[in-house]
Amino acid sequence: MANLKLKNPSGGSLNLVSADSASDLTLTFPAVTGTAVISGQNSAITSGTAVASTSGTSIDFTSIPNWVKRITVVFNGVSTNGSSMSLIQLGTGATTYTTSGYVSTSVGAASSPGAASYTAGFGIRNDDASYVMSGHMVITNISGNIWISSHTTRITTGVCPIGGGSVTLGATLTAVRITTVNGTDAYDAGSINILYE
Repeated sequence: MANLKLKNPSGGSLNLVSADSASDLTLTFPAVTGTAVISGQNSAITSGTAVASTSGTSIDFTSIPNWVKRITVVFNGVSTNGSSMSLIQLGTGATTYTTSGYVSTSVGAASSPGAASYTAGFGIRNDDASYVMSGHMVITNISGNIWISSHTTRITTGVCPIGGGSVTLGATLTAVRITTVNGTDAYDAGSINILYE
């Protein structure tokens, strides 16, 4: 049996030498805990901490790792006290959010099919204080600092907004903000969380 050499592209190598006998060999790795990371890519979906959307005009999720390629914003029974539509903005710092350059559209599918466009964030068409939203928006990195969104939500019987968009950030994404178009309507029900991978 020939010897096997594993080479590191950055230099160095590991030699695996065949045994003198023909018996089977067992290679045992030490027990470890945690999440495996290969070439900077996390191998599992990481959940943030759910935040009660019962007060305030925005909800921020910060400290998103720089290797993240996809973020899912999850809404559970979310409502506001006004009629301003939901807006998801991407951040490149703890307090620096991109508020322009988005190309985003949301359609209130089914009984209220009108479309709305957004440039200050990824929008969701839920324009009534009585609406209670559940669903998700998926935000995916396509290349560099270019991010693509798609969403499917349910806000009331017969109204299920769907849509998508894109934006190019000026730096690496590190945060996500959930707010409204006018920035003054306050959340009064539900919870919001993110998943990232």
